[in-house]
Amino acid sequence: MRIAQTKTDLREALEELNRPIGLVPTMGNLHQGHLDLMQWSTRKTASTIATIFVNPLQFSPTEDFSSYPRMLAEDAKKLESNGVDLLFAPSDEEMYPHGKETHTNVTVPEITATLCGQSRPTHFAGVTTVVTKLFHLCQPDMAFFGEKDWQQLAVIKRMTQELDFPLEIEGVPTTRHSDGLAMSSRNQYLSEEERQIAPKLFETLRHLANKCFTLNVDFRELETAGAKQLEDLGFRPDYVAIRDENTLQPTTKFTHDLRVFGAAYLGKARLIDNVSVNLGD
Repeated sequence: MRIAQTKTDLREALEELNRPIGLVPTMGNLHQGHLDLMQWSTRKTASTIATIFVNPLQFSPTEDFSSYPRMLAEDAKKLESNGVDLLFAPSDEEMYPHGKETHTNVTVPEITATLCGQSRPTHFAGVTTVVTKLFHLCQPDMAFFGEKDWQQLAVIKRMTQELDFPLEIEGVPTTRHSDGLAMSSRNQYLSEEERQIAPKLFETLRHLANKCFTLNVDFRELETAGAKQLEDLGFRPDYVAIRDENTLQPTTKFTHDLRVFGAAYLGKARLIDNVSVNLGD
């Protein structure tokens, strides 16, 4: 596996790759969920590029940018053993040569203003800006993102379509521990006691998804009950929402593709998850 840390090295390395090329953007600190994305790409494309970049634009001043784990050597070994052909691991200066404060931003309106966007108002502009840059730099034919962060996936699909990027975005099912907890780099912030509670987020969302089939159900009442249940379990709920999974807007009587979303704090960790609801016609 070749490692490129500058744009110049990346361009040279791209000439040696066979197409189609798959791209998997990450912030490193890799777990099995990330490696499943790599394996998804290696099965579907001829060459796979992974990127590791802890993007400062995604973090608010109160979040964990400075303490976010950086373990490039360990991550590189994992990537190589999972069939990745090229790792692009740039510095902040390489990605934002004039500084992040004055860098051009790419924003996707409306779909970023809800759910996580309400409590993290600058987050998605950071995501879409860096992903746009990675798409231009890596020139992939496909890019793979986990469904755990469904809103991010929906935002990137919208951006890709509206900016006419010539590539396919593929969502990959969430990788879970045996007790149902979605794998996440931020799970490491959980204490042993909190780790026992954490799977209850997925259980609560799955319970709400099943309740959506109840005759004359009121989704707003379900959301309130779900948030209360999480609070009783020891979480600090950010939101529980039943939404159109494509637009992320509140449901109407014409909505068929529903998804239950939840975000909650447990100790120092902010956990997110979602569950699909298929009500049919």
